[in-house]
Amino acid sequence: MGIFDWKHWVVILIVVVLVFGTKKLKNLGSDLGETIKGFRKAMNEDETKPEQPAQPSQPAQPNATLNQPQTIDAQAQKVEEPAKKD
Repeated sequence: MGIFDWKHWVVILIVVVLVFGTKKLKNLGSDLGETIKGFRKAMNEDETKPEQPAQPSQPAQPNATLNQPQTIDAQAQKVEEPAKKD
């Protein structure tokens, strides 16, 4: 008698149905199925998607940075306030 005995699996199934209920298990099964279908679809789209050639880089224009978002690299520092005199 091991964990793979069919009687053990029946008892586990009954406990799971009692804890979660059949409605939640049905929803879980359908959600899992939709997730797998979406994953397969995404994988197939990646495989069939032709590779796009690299865009030639354009020379930098002086006013080009005004219209494009910029990232500011900064580091936060803790500022200590002077002790109060009472």
